[in-house]
Amino acid sequence: MKIIIINTGCANLFSIYTTIKRLGHHPIITNDTNIISKADKIFLPGVGSAQSAMKNLKQKNLIDVLKNITKPILGICLGMQILAKYSEENEGTKTLGIINTTVKRIPYCGLSLPHVGWNKTTIKNEKHCLFQNIKNNSYFYFIHNYFIPLCQETIAYTYYGKPFTAAIKYQNFFGVQFHPEKSSTAGQQLIKNFLEL
Repeated sequence: MKIIIINTGCANLFSIYTTIKRLGHHPIITNDTNIISKADKIFLPGVGSAQSAMKNLKQKNLIDVLKNITKPILGICLGMQILAKYSEENEGTKTLGIINTTVKRIPYCGLSLPHVGWNKTTIKNEKHCLFQNIKNNSYFYFIHNYFIPLCQETIAYTYYGKPFTAAIKYQNFFGVQFHPEKSSTAGQQLIKNFLEL
């Protein structure tokens, strides 16, 4: 199985690479469009701003490649957010437009911002392939200022002042707002589930 971690230029790739290796696989970190197009499973990690991520993807000629991928792809944190059509970050940033929703800033509800730390995640359908062998309301590790509101593609959600999307699924596109590679046993199981799709 060819497993690709896309080098977006705005992510800490070592953690996700190490987790996949721990599961017995040998991922490749690349932004080579030819290698990506031949992958069986693809990870799209991201940290930082939507504007920086989209600028990097454009410079690396990856935007059309990502939009036309037919193999399973998992966006992580910012990698999930840029699957939306638009982000309010940086006074507004047009993103990939795969999911018809807008990324919004977390409103202040008396809780510290950004949202950093472990939080319960509610799975809408406990039989969903991405959450096999993961207990409902398991804790995952989050660090973010922006979020995708609950939408048609939401398959899991978290509450931090108000509910927001923790995981999405649309066709072959998956996304998680949390960092599975930093989320202990539950996070490792989620990555394993994705690789076994």
